[in-house]
Amino acid sequence: MPEFAPEQPSLFSSQALAALSRSLHGWEEGPLAKTLQRQPERADAFATSSQPVERLYTPLDIADLDYERDLGFPGEYPFTRGVQPTMYRGRYWTMRQYAGFGTAEESNEKFRYLLSQGQTGLSVAFDLPSQLGYDSDDPMAIAEVGQVGVAIDSLYDMETLFQNIPLDKVSTSMTINAPAAVMLAMYVAAAEKQGVSADKLNGTVQNDVLKEYVARGTYIFPPAPSVRLAADIMAYCARNVPQWNTISVSGYHIRDAGSTAAQEVGFSFANARAYIEAALERGLDIDEFAPRISWIFNTHNNFFEEIAKYRTLRRLWARMLKERYGAKDARSMMLRTHTQTGGSTLVAQQPENNIVRAAIQSLAAVIGGVQSIALSCFDEALALPTNDAQRIALRTQQVIAHETGVTDTIDPMAGSYFVEHLTNQIERQAQEYMDQIDSMGGSVRAIETGWMQSQIAEASWKYQQEVDEKREIIVGVNDYAEGAEQRPSIFSVDKRLVEHQLRRLEHHRRERDQSQVTAALEALRATCHGTGNLMPPILDAVRAYATLGEICGAMRDVFGEYHPPTVI
Repeated sequence: MPEFAPEQPSLFSSQALAALSRSLHGWEEGPLAKTLQRQPERADAFATSSQPVERLYTPLDIADLDYERDLGFPGEYPFTRGVQPTMYRGRYWTMRQYAGFGTAEESNEKFRYLLSQGQTGLSVAFDLPSQLGYDSDDPMAIAEVGQVGVAIDSLYDMETLFQNIPLDKVSTSMTINAPAAVMLAMYVAAAEKQGVSADKLNGTVQNDVLKEYVARGTYIFPPAPSVRLAADIMAYCARNVPQWNTISVSGYHIRDAGSTAAQEVGFSFANARAYIEAALERGLDIDEFAPRISWIFNTHNNFFEEIAKYRTLRRLWARMLKERYGAKDARSMMLRTHTQTGGSTLVAQQPENNIVRAAIQSLAAVIGGVQSIALSCFDEALALPTNDAQRIALRTQQVIAHETGVTDTIDPMAGSYFVEHLTNQIERQAQEYMDQIDSMGGSVRAIETGWMQSQIAEASWKYQQEVDEKREIIVGVNDYAEGAEQRPSIFSVDKRLVEHQLRRLEHHRRERDQSQVTAALEALRATCHGTGNLMPPILDAVRAYATLGEICGAMRDVFGEYHPPTVI
């Protein structure tokens, strides 16, 4: 039983809690004991991703909860109950689908289709060569051009990608990290070609390279210069692209790599601290850039844990920004997040079941109070999603918004003994991870030593053991399996698109002014050797139509490449 703290403000009096404790004991010794004697409980592992789940939760489990300190009202510190006073009663979350494949022309067609179906924002998927800073004709790139996202080699491709899509009217999220500065520069320059000034642009660039070292692997440079690039984007946009979310710190990929929910929170917040402190070192005030820090988190299958996680995120962020960094602007303390349903929860067996998983996950995210959602499509365990799969994913969000009633009231799970307890526990565990990382010298050091990677690997291994031993049931995989299954139609990228992209790149190189490119790349190298902000010379190189590979190559010449430690 928890100890009571009657001297602290609480929703429950000490007398009421003492009486409840006696009643609970009587229930456990009486009706519960008799029932367990007749019918034992299932042998399942009753647990969330990081803690056991008790049989019953009562006010005893949240005895020290103080409403104003821990919950507050929507739109007010500590934002546990939401960042807007009206939440979804005022407007729904932004409905996105992560999209992009092949060439810029093909992806432009896909974007315009999604917008016509009611999608309210774009989320760009880049192919692996683009994510790693290689041009499509690089020997390292050929097999992957356009396969998991769109190939973007130069400003020419970015202009084509957003042709007939007014960039002052649409919000664009770009999932790009190591070369984020280059892609953002291309977007700004493409907007200039449309006659749209940078101060009119609205969107997000992920720009969270630290999680690449622990979760995804699409890094280029070592951590220190990578953090420099991230902070340079934050500083540049604070003064020049004020409506842009300059970094979308990602817990998503940390979770998909196998972390627990508490690790997802703690590790992503520790990474955010590294970016914040790098920006502060550039002379920025916390309230100058913190309002434009956004997030992407992952929603998995444990329904109540995910709801509690989003409530934890808002409260912990608000406290950290206020108490650690002295933020005064309420917008700095508001954690605004996009969420993507769990890619690692998709399975190739009985893939239609993934529709149900994504629906439950997105429902948890809505009840948790997020600002933007994209569903991982049911066929993505097999290939890039088809149009039909993307339409089902978008319709799922629309059904939740218009047919379920869950958007009618704000934070409907508040006051649940279980959810409030989970919220407190996730916050406590996440804070412990952050404190441990602080004691090591911060995220960069925790990554360089491989500590963060090993923690995620251990959590992933424990989960897989539970699946292998059938203590964790995956429907259609380790139970309720069927014989030969009918596979749905899957999408494949036309190989001719790759040939077309290579011809485009060759043509573009012939048409540009090579002397301008050479001069711009030399200026970029010089800035890399110094301490100046890298965004202006990157923009100059982009405007000269230097390619992504050439720009990243110039930075590789100075910064070198990252080689990961061995993690056991």
